Amino acid sequence: MGQLHLSNTMQIASSIAEMRELRRQLPEPVGFVPTMGFLHEGHLSLVRRARAENKSVVASIFVNPTQFGPNDDFEAYPRDEERDLAQLEAENTDVILMPQPSEMYPVDASSWVVVEGLTDGLEGAARPGHFRGVTTIVAKLFNIVEPTRSYFGQKDAQQALVIQKMAKDLNMNLEVIVCPTVREPDGLAMSSRNVYLNPDERRSALVLNESLKLAQQLFDDGERDAGLIKRKMREMIEREPKSEIDYISIADTSTLAELDRIEDGALVSLVVKIGKPRLLDNVILGGPA
Repeated sequence: MGQLHLSNTMQIASSIAEMRELRRQLPEPVGFVPTMGFLHEGHLSLVRRARAENKSVVASIFVNPTQFGPNDDFEAYPRDEERDLAQLEAENTDVILMPQPSEMYPVDASSWVVVEGLTDGLEGAARPGHFRGVTTIVAKLFNIVEPTRSYFGQKDAQQALVIQKMAKDLNMNLEVIVCPTVREPDGLAMSSRNVYLNPDERRSALVLNESLKLAQQLFDDGERDAGLIKRKMREMIEREPKSEIDYISIADTSTLAELDRIEDGALVSLVVKIGKPRLLDNVILGGPA
């Protein structure tokens, strides 16, 4: 392979070998933002944070098949490679890793990364096998990119905790940084799946953030009964006829064990189906929003 010279222009690596060649030339430290593409302001905020804290920035675009279950939307997952690359270039990203599925998952591959405990409930219970796919692909990307720091969004709170635990347990030589959820002006958490919402469903989806604000208000007013807070949230959401609640959780912020009473703080998370997509959101009580 010939020498690859980095300049002010963004480089695209479509193979592991190309990424490793480019990685050797990147000034340290290196910030990394793994994505599945169809980027929005939430992703771009992670890239900006990485840009502010590191000499070099790598992002990946890979729709990971192993984290989609049989009832999930892998084939329909939105994709817009040209727009993604333009947005990343505008944010001065140095390298984009866009690996081929056949290289990430060779036909004879038989190894998986599994984080036990933290993956038992919430999305782990709702989507069996999902986190095995997430942790395996993120571990692979960490091994390929070898970042100093990697950035994830608080919107996927369980995922962020699971990846932090994996990195700690496996002595990975990087820091996993969790950044605040980015919201639309009306409060809806940004998600690639929001594109599936029609205008009526888009308005209905605001009930997720409204119910989290209700939980925050009850907590601020002194309520510590987790069951009561969940009941009030459920009542609010069920008044929205387009909503179908998957789960509402009030859990320990470190272990994700469900709480009866809130002592120091809690992660309030929920998944509500509005039309086609499952939408998830959360708030930390007794901590940063």
